[in-house]
Amino acid sequence: MRPNLTTSLIGVCLAVLSCASVDAGEGLKREQPNVLFIAVDDLASTLGCYGDPTARTPNIDRLASMGTCFQRAYNQLPLCNPTRASVMTGLRPDTIKVYDLDRHFRDELPDVVTLPQAFQQAGYFTARVGKIYHYNVPASIGTDGFDDPASWNRTVNPKGRDKAEEALVFNAEPHRQISGALSWLAAEGTDVEQTDGMIATEAIEIMREKADEPFFLGVGFFRPHTPYVAPKKYFDMYPLDSLRLPSAPENDRDDIPTAAFAHNCPVPNYGLDEATLLKATQAYYACVSFVDAQVGRLLDGLEDLGLANETIVVFWSDHGYHLGEHNGIWQKRTLFEEAARAPLIIRVPGQANSGVCDRIVEFVDIYPTLTELAAADAPSGLAGRSLSKLIADPRSQWDGEAVTQVLRPADNRLPEPVMGCSIRTRRYRFTEWGNGKHGVELYDHENDPKEFYNLAIDPGSHATAVMQKLRSRLRAKASGETPTVPFNPARL
Repeated sequence: MRPNLTTSLIGVCLAVLSCASVDAGEGLKREQPNVLFIAVDDLASTLGCYGDPTARTPNIDRLASMGTCFQRAYNQLPLCNPTRASVMTGLRPDTIKVYDLDRHFRDELPDVVTLPQAFQQAGYFTARVGKIYHYNVPASIGTDGFDDPASWNRTVNPKGRDKAEEALVFNAEPHRQISGALSWLAAEGTDVEQTDGMIATEAIEIMREKADEPFFLGVGFFRPHTPYVAPKKYFDMYPLDSLRLPSAPENDRDDIPTAAFAHNCPVPNYGLDEATLLKATQAYYACVSFVDAQVGRLLDGLEDLGLANETIVVFWSDHGYHLGEHNGIWQKRTLFEEAARAPLIIRVPGQANSGVCDRIVEFVDIYPTLTELAAADAPSGLAGRSLSKLIADPRSQWDGEAVTQVLRPADNRLPEPVMGCSIRTRRYRFTEWGNGKHGVELYDHENDPKEFYNLAIDPGSHATAVMQKLRSRLRAKASGETPTVPFNPARL
């Protein structure tokens, strides 16, 4: 353990969080906190600390109780590659020009400084275990996937029993690959045989090896991305007779534009029966609890190594996830609350005010937050702003809004590619498809938190005025235009 760091780090982090002087920032640079950067793939706000009554997630809930749990955090594009590229560059999709699963952000910005690169430049050892940038799950488990080599001093790519046993996975939609279908396996064996269990083991070993120098350690778990694979004991935590599908008004879909439904889920519930859908729900929650256990191992590892008071912990999911909302939406790729909102928890050693923050924040805020907390230099032009003010006091004044977008391919429903753009304020969500040509949505979260009633269909004077105001704010951060850069319609 680095000598005399624990006490001084607590004081210095609190000083930074209280908008301290340059001298305090310099002190933090001399005694640099580690960063444990935990990413989870396809995790909705299905956690106890986010109010989910079904989820059993004691370890993530423990982290939330020690840090700041951002209840209203929103990703910039609810698809794995674009959202991860946005987080890691601190830039919006329209800047990095990444909208599909194939394009790399360096195609547009070859010299961009990523978040781990900023820490490298500050003298940190940076490493990745598992999935931080995009992987083509499950094909790339055990490889570098769609990575960014410049970001890391070391990469570790475990490949566990789940990869070897893919032939055992049940696929409820055999016409799709298991990575894109409702598919699952209640696996035999132990946690540490699974890829995510191996990821936790390897990450703890790196923490042990680098305990005496500052590190930025990205730990990326693959689950609960499909196929939903976890040891059988986690399935047993969620008896099928205890589960229910989300409810919605019978006519909920009548006022929703066609483009609002993802092209990979145009038919309600994929046409599957309720019994199959409940098994998929069980499998998803099983994976959530499995990943929670691995997060617990990481937190325990920090404690056992004496690093907990020297390490900033960040926990995030790349985007939210649907489990049957709006009468049958599954997975991601929408601009509804369930996909645009995602978990974000940040714990700073010694922070005075832990707990819930309900201010609207964005994932592009993660980059400037971490560089400020560690007094590392950040590149100019980042799209977000530091959340340190809210970590110091979750009730601080904060004029927040979040912009999320997604691109639809032309298909038998849409005659042309359509960009959807949505802005979320404290009260409203306003969404336009093709700048309004293919539909408009307005939801009042004060009275309609499940987004059942589209006020844009027959707007009164108040709703019209709200849309006019939000439209200009939305356009300032997302053009709504179809991209001129290449994109793969099959990979949107």
